Amino acid sequence: MVKKKKKEKKFTKKLLHKYRLVILNEDTFEERFAIKLTRLNVFVLTSFSAIFLIFFTILLIAFTPLREYIPGYSSAKLKKEASMLNYKTDSLVQELELNKRYYASIRKVLTGDVSTVDFNRDSVIEAAKNDPEILQITTNRQDSLLRDKVEKEDKYNLFDDTSNQNNFVLFPPVNGTISEGYNIEDKHYAVDVVVANNTPVKATADGTVIFAEWTVETGYVVIIEHNQELISVYKHNGAITKSQGDLVKAGEVIAMSGNTGELSTGPHLHFELWSKGYPVNPTNFIDFQ
Repeated sequence: MVKKKKKEKKFTKKLLHKYRLVILNEDTFEERFAIKLTRLNVFVLTSFSAIFLIFFTILLIAFTPLREYIPGYSSAKLKKEASMLNYKTDSLVQELELNKRYYASIRKVLTGDVSTVDFNRDSVIEAAKNDPEILQITTNRQDSLLRDKVEKEDKYNLFDDTSNQNNFVLFPPVNGTISEGYNIEDKHYAVDVVVANNTPVKATADGTVIFAEWTVETGYVVIIEHNQELISVYKHNGAITKSQGDLVKAGEVIAMSGNTGELSTGPHLHFELWSKGYPVNPTNFIDFQ
């Protein structure tokens, strides 16, 4: 016990033992700086210096741009680029999803793979009435007479009320005899109109050509997208005069009739109308005679 106390006193004495740190001029031995130190002072000073250095380093890393140069920390520029890429990726995913649905709808049009639906004709009429893109035109007597004449000849008007100023009209692509009509049970979502070879096939309304290619089963096919989510399809053509992406006007020639494709049994036009991804009977809106 006594020895232990002696050792503790000896250790304490060593800690408190004073030393003198002197800095001399090497040439003249002149004393320039002197300081009295103990081992305890040196230990305390070194500890505080280490703590201060660690604390300062943490502040420097956490609150200054210098942290960007330390491995493991991302820079502000990198974060900004990552955010922009994330937004772009999200936008691309949405665009791909929309394109996927759009192509699925076009695939249904080409293959006729669609479930049986009861199409409400009034929905097309109501949508056309509310279309802000349809121009409001003030009619005069000559215009009214012309409209009556056109209505009597081809029944182009889609609306029951012929006096309505918001007219969304469909023109017959060809005139001829219908050899096979619209039949949902047989999945014949079209009308087959018998015409001679090389008869001009016209666009039923203003729109954009979204498909104009050759297919094995239906020959030369033209698909036009119109307003009100309406799509018209023209199959078994002998030749096409338009390309994908072309803008067409109602009554403009888009193809020449023919007898192409494995499913064709003679010169005719296979004409379909699709509204919002579902087939509709073209004879409800167009007189082919």
